[in-house]
Amino acid sequence: MSTADFRHIAFRGQAGNGERLFRAAISSFCSLARPTRNELVQLDDLALGLYDSVPAEARRFAAAALCECDPAPPGLVRRLCAEPVGISAPLLVRSRTLGDVDLIRLIARHGLPHARAIARRDDLNPVVADLIRALIARAESAAEISGNSEQAEDALEEARRQLRAVMREAEERKAETEETREIALHGSEETYRRLRDSVLAGDKAAFAAALAEALSISLSEARRLADGIVYSDLLTGLKALGLTVEQAFLISATAYPAQLAHAAGIRLFVERYQATSVESAREKVVFWRLKGQRTGAAHQSLASAR
Repeated sequence: MSTADFRHIAFRGQAGNGERLFRAAISSFCSLARPTRNELVQLDDLALGLYDSVPAEARRFAAAALCECDPAPPGLVRRLCAEPVGISAPLLVRSRTLGDVDLIRLIARHGLPHARAIARRDDLNPVVADLIRALIARAESAAEISGNSEQAEDALEEARRQLRAVMREAEERKAETEETREIALHGSEETYRRLRDSVLAGDKAAFAAALAEALSISLSEARRLADGIVYSDLLTGLKALGLTVEQAFLISATAYPAQLAHAAGIRLFVERYQATSVESAREKVVFWRLKGQRTGAAHQSLASAR
């Protein structure tokens, strides 16, 4: 049954069906240990469709329930955070779904009440904390000195303008990062094709050369990955390149067919690949690079001595 069907049921029959369904869906989501992307989308679709029909108390319940969820449905969280602080406070104070840019955007749009709630976050970025303190101090100072609410509002608006400027800069940096990441993804796809084609061709020399270039390691290190006793280091190198488990398996199974020909071996490979973090894999690759540089320097010194 689709979320549209659930909404249809909610809007017919007894009054209060919508609120009960809204609460039940959120409670069910919060009980999930690891919600999938599809479950996030489904809750967003259902809850946002019912949102305007449920009372403030149901929205307050949703904010309190979702504040500890990570991940949480992003559309619903944004909608709840736009509510007055009496409803949105649990999310503003505790939700890990809200990044620095989200917090700055909320302060810029909703002002001092949201800023005071956000200031209570345990993990608040020092830059955001300084901005909030400046915002609060400026508003309070203007009100104390003049007793003029219009002047206080002007001070508040000036602080909001500063926050919006910071938010624009952060979003521009985020866009640049995403553009760089997109370029890197294209590069990794090209790298994958070269690794795949060379290993499928059975050309160990070409495969080792492709590994050496992709990982920026010495050719001798790359040969060890391509034609070692076990595939462990090859797995690490492929993880460092950010290949998917399917891509990594095709390359590894072609290079090490005897170890990856059976269901148990395949299952072990998948488990090991998923358990290896990109960060730890890249640290290992840095070690290989340094090792190759030291070996190269030693050989050069020996040649000079002769």
